[in-house]
Amino acid sequence: MLYVVTGPPAAGKTSWIDSRAKPGDIVIDLDRITRALAGPGAPSWNQDPTLLRVAHKARYAAMYEAFEHRDKVDVYLIHTMPTTKWLARYRRMDAQIIAVDPGRSIVMQRIEAMRDPEMRRVATRWYRSRAATRAVTAGHTLEW
Repeated sequence: MLYVVTGPPAAGKTSWIDSRAKPGDIVIDLDRITRALAGPGAPSWNQDPTLLRVAHKARYAAMYEAFEHRDKVDVYLIHTMPTTKWLARYRRMDAQIIAVDPGRSIVMQRIEAMRDPEMRRVATRWYRSRAATRAVTAGHTLEW
């Protein structure tokens, strides 16, 4: 089974996955990939453009390979704001689309406390696009 977990930054997407995934499952999380590729002592929320570019390439490679194995293991993929094209692709794979959203005020408080301030802009964009995403994923969305 493929679980695509969406939501604004600092919503709790990783926590949602961590509470459900089993040791043999595949978890594709850009934050984890970025941390794995960063050198020792790098900040945990590293937004270095070169590092992010490499991490994105690694994420896509992991996604395409994991999709081939979703009949054998559960695959959890964090995709903060999938496009209409990606949502259609996920639906063709019978993915479960999960929207994790504790609410805008909680998200903004968490960003202020734990994340790069640039993430406020990403969260604002997520909330603006939320209505459109809901319409596209009707029947495939869970709230947590």
